[in-house]
Amino acid sequence: MNRFAALLDRLAYEPRRNGKIRLIADYFRHTPDPERGWALAALTGALSFRNAKPGLIRQLIGERTDPVLFALSYDYVGDLSETVALMWPAPHGLNDTEPPSLEAIVHAFTHMGRAEMPAVLTSLLDRLDETGRWALLKLITGGLRIGVSARLAKTAVAALGDHAPDAIELVWPGLAPPYAELFAWAEGHGPKPETEDPAPFRPVMLSHPLEEADVEKLDPAAFRAEWKWDGIRVQAARAAGPDGRHVTRLYSRTGEDISGAFPDLAEALAFDGVVDGELLILREERVQSFNVLQQRLNRKTVSAKLMLEFPAHIRAYDLLVDEGEDLREQPFDARRARLEALISAHPAEGRLDLSPLVPFPSWDALAQARADPAAHGAGADAEAVEGVMLKRADSLYLPGRPKGPWWKWKRDPHSVDAVLMYAQRGHGKRSSYYSDYTFGVWTGETSGTGELVPVGKAYFGFTDAELIEIDRFVRRHTVNRFGPVREVVHTPTEGLVVEVAFEGLARSTRHRSGLAMRFPRIARLRWDKPPGEADRLETLEKMIGDESHAPRTPAAVLGKQRSPAGEM
Repeated sequence: MNRFAALLDRLAYEPRRNGKIRLIADYFRHTPDPERGWALAALTGALSFRNAKPGLIRQLIGERTDPVLFALSYDYVGDLSETVALMWPAPHGLNDTEPPSLEAIVHAFTHMGRAEMPAVLTSLLDRLDETGRWALLKLITGGLRIGVSARLAKTAVAALGDHAPDAIELVWPGLAPPYAELFAWAEGHGPKPETEDPAPFRPVMLSHPLEEADVEKLDPAAFRAEWKWDGIRVQAARAAGPDGRHVTRLYSRTGEDISGAFPDLAEALAFDGVVDGELLILREERVQSFNVLQQRLNRKTVSAKLMLEFPAHIRAYDLLVDEGEDLREQPFDARRARLEALISAHPAEGRLDLSPLVPFPSWDALAQARADPAAHGAGADAEAVEGVMLKRADSLYLPGRPKGPWWKWKRDPHSVDAVLMYAQRGHGKRSSYYSDYTFGVWTGETSGTGELVPVGKAYFGFTDAELIEIDRFVRRHTVNRFGPVREVVHTPTEGLVVEVAFEGLARSTRHRSGLAMRFPRIARLRWDKPPGEADRLETLEKMIGDESHAPRTPAAVLGKQRSPAGEM
């Protein structure tokens, strides 16, 4: 456990991508199986411990330290694991004993019951030093926050031999910790891992946002365009198992099996292959909003009533496998032709259709279509269009996010001016800053009258410099505190106005304003604008319905996009 804790500590302070890869690869080279396999599982998010809750950790530290001192320390540090690790008063001499292995810790926390957890966790915290305690708490709560993605960890595995990172991605589905066969193959002394699952997940291909500099280098004749739908990316895999019966699975883009939430859709599919598409709710022959789709997301089971009220649908983008033939190394145009034939032969009781291509002779023409999809072929479904996808006609289906073959060009967002009302400390690298912001608009007949009601919460969109400015404002203008949340001054004459960009609005009974924003983010700070001149709730009300997706004026070709920034 000490070596793994030291790895996490070094990764947390290593800003360079290649530096992180070298650290992880070196750890894998010098750590035996199965210890390194459990470390890989932790770095890729493959571990979860259902009984290890933050509430239990707060309870245990509360029994060992003064609660007021802990509250003050937690407020200053901003990270629960780090605060507890530093404050835990371990009995003298216990942390000199040999700590347990990472494998032993994973096994213990996987199999122990809720009643055993407090005593076991207390014993481990007593035996570990500050770094070990921090690593243990990060591990069991599932929030490492060390700047390492699953892709980067797999790239480190590839660095053990002569394999490309994409090769690791392709064999990853179907593998399980501690990955002994993966390491043996990567190091050249074992066969390539093969899955026996008839319908495994295949790593998805992702796109890059289109920038102005990119457009100038691209030839429109080399690309195909299609609508980008406002649902969730899914992969539908169906194949015959060893007993001859077909196995059908629906996966999220990260490989999570979500079939249990959509049994009606899985049952309707009749093809033999793997389809990449968008999961939508199609009702009365119209695509419903993302807010409607959320009624069926994140469920392990679903009732017959819910399936009838919210019928699930796949709008297909791509075909990865067709009747056992892997098509990922064929060009997009060839895969598209096979996809059209498959959907024509297997309509799946109206639960599967084809995402149409958007013809365009030039980038200006595509900009017009992106801004007004209703007038360019999207018809009644235009409200569910987020923008357009661009795919090279000759592009292979590659795992991850290779730059060049696929681009996404989203529609210009809506925006309103709102007043900052509350702020909360961030986590990880933002633990020292108030970076989660709740903002509101006025309810009166004119701006600055009535009351401010919260309409959204955002934690990105600003630059590092702006983060420091907002944090300073929050600290200097706090008028009330509610646990970790600070209320800041927000009157018609005092306060901070922020321009908020968002993708859409939906009715919500959970919010006092009656509205919920889709993907809100801070577009800019309006130090120049008095809070009394911020927008009214009526402005947002008018965006609901037909006006919410009215055509928006396109840029000449493409305006510069701000980075979602704030990365420290």
